[in-house]
Amino acid sequence: SIRFDSRMYREDITGSMAHAAMLGAQHILPSADADAIIDALQGILDDLDSGALAIDPACEDIHMFVEQVLTARIGDLGKKLHTARSRNDQVALDLRLYLKDEIAALQSLVLAVISSLHAQASAHKDTIMPGYTHLQRAQPITFGQQLLAYAMMLERDYGRLADAGRRMDASPIGCCALAGTTYPTDRVFEAQKLGFSAICENSLDGVSDRDFCVELMSACALIMMHLSRLSEELILWSSWEFQFIELDSGFTTGSSIMPQKKNPDMAELCRGKTGRVYGDLIALLTTLKGLPLAYNKDMQEDKEAVFDCVDTTKLCLQIMAPMLATMKAKPENMLLAAQKGFINATDLADYLTKKGVPFRSAYKISGQLVAYCIAHDTVLEQLPLETYKTYSDVFEDDLYIEISLKTCVARRISAGGTGPASVQAQLDSVAAFLAAHQ
Repeated sequence: SIRFDSRMYREDITGSMAHAAMLGAQHILPSADADAIIDALQGILDDLDSGALAIDPACEDIHMFVEQVLTARIGDLGKKLHTARSRNDQVALDLRLYLKDEIAALQSLVLAVISSLHAQASAHKDTIMPGYTHLQRAQPITFGQQLLAYAMMLERDYGRLADAGRRMDASPIGCCALAGTTYPTDRVFEAQKLGFSAICENSLDGVSDRDFCVELMSACALIMMHLSRLSEELILWSSWEFQFIELDSGFTTGSSIMPQKKNPDMAELCRGKTGRVYGDLIALLTTLKGLPLAYNKDMQEDKEAVFDCVDTTKLCLQIMAPMLATMKAKPENMLLAAQKGFINATDLADYLTKKGVPFRSAYKISGQLVAYCIAHDTVLEQLPLETYKTYSDVFEDDLYIEISLKTCVARRISAGGTGPASVQAQLDSVAAFLAAHQ
């Protein structure tokens, strides 16, 4: 497995240094021996970091490689390092240490995407666009609110990563193969030295648990689902049929034969790679579903899946933040689409109802007026008052204020809605979230 677990060399060496320190502190090894092992391990780590030492691909795994180099450098003393531990708890430790750092990296990238969304939403908090249901124009909203919806999703993703990190924060080292050890080890000492807040309380569970991998991968799958939904909208919005936004050329490509094309390839790749992350999650769940306690070699399949899942999610987050930051909105096209979608027809019916027209009649009149506009290639806002009066005498000049899209948006005053005060409250909430976590 060295082909893929070699990326954990820092965690393996750091864990071994803490284990040697514990062996010395507990007088399982003489202090001088423990110190010599720690010094040699630090030298190996320094050499690997600098490139002076290369990982041998012929070794079975990263654990055996480190032990082999250690023994070559300090002789039989290096063979004492493995006292009171097994590769079962060693690999579980390395994986937890590695993924704890990856969670922090993922959270940082999630914050960067939220920050880009917040900046664009702030710039376009008053930009009117059609809101959709069933991919049909439904009601007027602002582009700012639309983007903030994704910011809220990613806030939850950040929280899920934090939750996964909290449950991952228990040290399995000292569980040994499955039943613990006869040596007087101090697992709490070792856990604290490695930055864990607790130890795995059951040695069988400690070596066989991969819930922390599944939970992290589940969080990644949700992140990717949200990025995929956002990517789908970016793809639609940048098409000629919508023309709501323009993506920067750094995130698009041209066609090999059609010079007019500007393909949203990066958004499409984010959308496509979502299936890959889902596949990694399902692969590990399937691997684990029938395993008896404690360790089984099947569990070696955990690392390729979780590494690919995390790598892919990080890559897509790294792309999404600058793609959003450089995106150019086209407010005039959004407004025209909102007007031609007749998404103020509900407000027109409400106007009639307030004038005393029964709702069913108001609904019918509004529908007839929309049909008239479609037939005459116009919009409700531009229809003369004389035309309105042919459908109902209650129409007056105040009608145009009532059906203005700006008015329609402004009157959505409920918390969480698309009204100016509500959108500003959402912007403030996201800004506070960013300030609290950066």
